[in-house]
Amino acid sequence: MTDVHEEGPEPVVRDKRRIDPTTGAVREQAQQPAPAAPAADEAATPASQAPQAAGQSELETQLAERTADLQRLSAEYANYRKRVDRDREAVREAALANVLTSFLPVLDDIDRARSHGELVGGFKAVADSLTSVIDKLGLTRFGEAGDPFDPTVHEALMHEYSDDVTEATCVTVLQPGFRIGERIVRPARVAVAEPADSGAGAGGSSE
Repeated sequence: MTDVHEEGPEPVVRDKRRIDPTTGAVREQAQQPAPAAPAADEAATPASQAPQAAGQSELETQLAERTADLQRLSAEYANYRKRVDRDREAVREAALANVLTSFLPVLDDIDRARSHGELVGGFKAVADSLTSVIDKLGLTRFGEAGDPFDPTVHEALMHEYSDDVTEATCVTVLQPGFRIGERIVRPARVAVAEPADSGAGAGGSSE
């Protein structure tokens, strides 16, 4: 009886040695191409940039809002400072007016003495010193003969008609007016003359 052995495929032997045992030379190995990057990474790149762009846009919006808030606060503070300065000046003028009003009769006496030639000697020196101090405090006088009559700053104590004027005019200043800044401490007390034709017209109409 003869044994029959089935032969399988012969094994394949691959020589991976870098040095050829026969020649001793270094074998050249074929360079294997680097694996290609998966397409999923390329597709993910634009998607990863989208959140960054959205975040930058949100930061720019917040920066614009904070800048607008800062500008509004700065404007409000500037208006507040102006209002405080205006109120402080008004309080200062009111306090000065209350104090200097008590000196007006003294100033009137000085004016009368000067007009009568009685302002001489030591009395003149005291009067000049007092007037200088009051001027430095901001009290200024107004009202001159020939000024147009203004009821907001003049008080008419006398009234007449004249051919020498073309409008209501202060012809005589009985007492000068005084002001501190824009505040009227006392109106100028004056005699007022109006054009004669206005008086004739008024009389004709009344008759």
